[in-house]
Amino acid sequence: MPRALITGITGMVGSHLADYLLENTDWDIYGMCRWRSPLNNVSQLLERVNNKDRMFFLNGDLNDFTSLLHALKDSEPDYIFHLAAQSFPKTSFTSPIDTLTTNIIGTCNLLESIKTLDLNPLIHVCSSSEVFGRVPPNKVPITEDCSFHPASPYSISKIGTDYLGKFYAEAYNMKIMVTRMFTHTGPRRGDVFVESTFAKQIALIEAGKIKPVIRVGNLNSYRTWADVRDAVRAYHMLLTINPIPGEAYNIGGNFSCTVKDMLDHLIGLSTLRNIKIRVETDRLRPIDADLQIPNCSKFKNHTGWYPEISFEKTMIDLLNYWRDRVSKTEVELIR
Repeated sequence: MPRALITGITGMVGSHLADYLLENTDWDIYGMCRWRSPLNNVSQLLERVNNKDRMFFLNGDLNDFTSLLHALKDSEPDYIFHLAAQSFPKTSFTSPIDTLTTNIIGTCNLLESIKTLDLNPLIHVCSSSEVFGRVPPNKVPITEDCSFHPASPYSISKIGTDYLGKFYAEAYNMKIMVTRMFTHTGPRRGDVFVESTFAKQIALIEAGKIKPVIRVGNLNSYRTWADVRDAVRAYHMLLTINPIPGEAYNIGGNFSCTVKDMLDHLIGLSTLRNIKIRVETDRLRPIDADLQIPNCSKFKNHTGWYPEISFEKTMIDLLNYWRDRVSKTEVELIR
């Protein structure tokens, strides 16, 4: 039976990918996470893990080479989805060294450990649309050939990740494909991301736990939105439909709007009508990747993938996720 290893399984994307693979394949799934990682995103998987029912957890850390060797020896994967990262762009401004170390050196550690063990899996290296950074209007929609203009230490770290994937594919004939996923969200989205903190604040306001004021940063950024459940379906197709080592692909949704439009939509889903908006300077980035609109024709033509979940469903599912979570906790921190 085929085996898949997911690094970063406790994150939003990793947990949804595990759900998808369990439902749509007969693979055994190995999820690598740090021993201290919170398990709330994978609570639906724990019974399977306890019963060793196609689902296994492995302790591992991208910054600990030995732990990666153990995880790879234990899983012997046919497929690797490398999703683990310091993935919060805003955090990277205050923690640039940790971001660069985890995302660049950590990815190098993983690829070196695969090479050291002489394994030959199909490998997905998850880069990010943030590598394109500040894109001039004449380069929109963004193709894979668009030049990189990083707008944060996070985007610099993902450029390193991106280049490492392509280098190891070319230099060592490793079967690596790179994705540059544009904005994707849905249930389990971390509250440090813009649409998720908005949904969380609305849920807290509805529950009477904070005043009816939503704290915001830059609302003028223009983005294309995708659902995480469409994203993980794309990742599975990446490694199973005529995979071409060394290729990089843009992947994204088909609905674009400003962050303000997205916020207005979320507020419109609320049961309340007295919600106000307050811009806070500490929520503004020194530089913002404010024009993120992808051209995904290369990936669509290669795999036949197309986003299926509407922006409206993504937003209501995200808001309901936070409503449910807020209802079960006494206090939630606003990020």
